[in-house]
Amino acid sequence: MSNIKKVLCAVDFSPVSKKVAEYARSLAEPLGAELICLHVVPSGTVYADFGIPINSMETFCTTMIAEGEKTLAEFAEQHFSGMPYRAKVTCGDFSEEILNSAKEEQADMIIVGTHGRKGVDRLLFGSVAEKVLRQAPCPVVAVRPN
Repeated sequence: MSNIKKVLCAVDFSPVSKKVAEYARSLAEPLGAELICLHVVPSGTVYADFGIPINSMETFCTTMIAEGEKTLAEFAEQHFSGMPYRAKVTCGDFSEEILNSAKEEQADMIIVGTHGRKGVDRLLFGSVAEKVLRQAPCPVVAVRPN
């Protein structure tokens, strides 16, 4: 493997996140790479179509980030204790935030989970992993749920 010093691990706390964390640790730890565990909360703009006022959306995002930080700290400690890691929570579009964080952190690798959607579900919901794979500035490992 090339010189991998930073691994970005994106988790959403779904069942596949545990597998993502296992892969991230198994790749980063032997290389002595820093692991950055990222969780993205949706921005309030996702709910704009529901008629929620903008100031309520900002409060919503702030609350979601605080809750995300608490949950991510517990998740990261459970999966990455004993190795160098940082936990980071951002707010916005999932794939855009993963890509932005990879660029900002100068990640050498991204590890992201897939939900295994097919057909109409994939067409309707899109694929965060697919968008990250297509646009990433570095190699991406996509972890399937099964």
